[in-house]
Amino acid sequence: MIRVGRWRRYSIRAWLTLLASAVMALLCSALAVFIVLVERHAAIDHRTDRLFALAVEMGVQVRQQAPDLAKAGPVPAVQVFNSTGDVVAATREMAGRPPMTNLRPDPDGFATIRTCDARAFPGQCMIVLAYPLHRSDGVWLINMAVPDVPWYVGPELLIPLAAGWLLLVGATAAGSYRIVGKTLEPVGAISRNLARITASDLGHRVPVPPYHDELRDLAETANRTLDRAQSAVDQQLRFAAEASHDLRSPLTAMRIRIEEALMDPRQADWPHVAGMVLESVERMQILVRDLLQLARLDAGVTRRREILDLTELVRRELDRRPVGVYVRHRLMTGMIVQGDRLDLTRLLNNLLDNAERHAESVITVLLTLDDGDAVLEVSDDGEGVPPAQREMIFKRFARLEASRARDAGGTGLGLPIARQIAQAHHGTLTLEDSPRGARFELRLPSCTTHDTTHDADHAHGEKARLGAASHVEHRTGGPLS
Repeated sequence: MIRVGRWRRYSIRAWLTLLASAVMALLCSALAVFIVLVERHAAIDHRTDRLFALAVEMGVQVRQQAPDLAKAGPVPAVQVFNSTGDVVAATREMAGRPPMTNLRPDPDGFATIRTCDARAFPGQCMIVLAYPLHRSDGVWLINMAVPDVPWYVGPELLIPLAAGWLLLVGATAAGSYRIVGKTLEPVGAISRNLARITASDLGHRVPVPPYHDELRDLAETANRTLDRAQSAVDQQLRFAAEASHDLRSPLTAMRIRIEEALMDPRQADWPHVAGMVLESVERMQILVRDLLQLARLDAGVTRRREILDLTELVRRELDRRPVGVYVRHRLMTGMIVQGDRLDLTRLLNNLLDNAERHAESVITVLLTLDDGDAVLEVSDDGEGVPPAQREMIFKRFARLEASRARDAGGTGLGLPIARQIAQAHHGTLTLEDSPRGARFELRLPSCTTHDTTHDADHAHGEKARLGAASHVEHRTGGPLS
């Protein structure tokens, strides 16, 4: 573990340089070994051929007379044996030494052997050749030996190989270090630019390399992440500013009412002042409740989920609402979903409150099943929302001019909260096309297990008939139906 931790201290540049150098060193070593083996084999063959040529030349002399080998010739180690196996001639270095080898070649051939630390050559490696010679008095034998070729062949081969090995490995290390450094320059630039970014200054962006590679993808991903971070921070700043403004407004209103009353306490209508202050307090309470709900949703805090009958939940909330705008509904029975009862109730009430504020005369609520989703539609017959502003109404504190004129006390958080609750339940909340007014569509995954084909077809048929609204009962000033 200590060794691994020590190696991890090195940079990627050092690691890649070391890896490239090691690979080149292995390749050069393998090539050098191959060259040495080939050259050594060739050198051994050359020495063997030279020994054979000298043996043939000496055989011509031995056929005529016993040669005088006292003086060293081209081969310093020579022994000549007669037909009885006695040494009749030998070079000075071989005088008194035992036979080089016990090889007995075929009469018409010769034999070679490579031997080390033989009795005739203690501590040496030699190439020994045994050459038979035919004479009138029998078959004589000429033994010759030369030093074996060393493993490195010779300095004339070893020095160039070592120099080439060092040159190639060194060039690879230097080139790899430079190339990797050049390749990682964008990473350094990205790191330096990211280090300059602070929470108060998110305007910096990392440079994007000109080439389409992984580093470009990294830079573009980093910039997109910074864009999202800046957008989130800007949104939080706007949220804080708008929240503080909306909180300041009722506080200012309360202070003005109280200060006006205190200017002439005896003439002030204190019950009226208390009512005005209570309205401001209620507005602040609603705003704080919405802000806390958004904070909980933003933090991803979820309460315990349970299996709910969405049909009964919608019907119960419709029955609880005060008498007001005409409401008509068609609810498919047995629509089961999994979710948080309080959150889904809040979502439904936000949609109904929004529809009630904008409806001219009627609100329509429809619950159906579509492709495995529970679909709840809440429609009104008001002015509707222009297509270009359909997404804007889901932004926090966003209120259209028509909304401000109808309800100046709204917080602009009802629809954003409703959408976040839908998304927290793996659903969607959108504003869809409608012939008149606004039509909000909530989709939630359904857990309905019974055969809903007939019910779904019936619900879709009811939905179509609701467009005509010829037979749908509606009431005002009494219970909703």
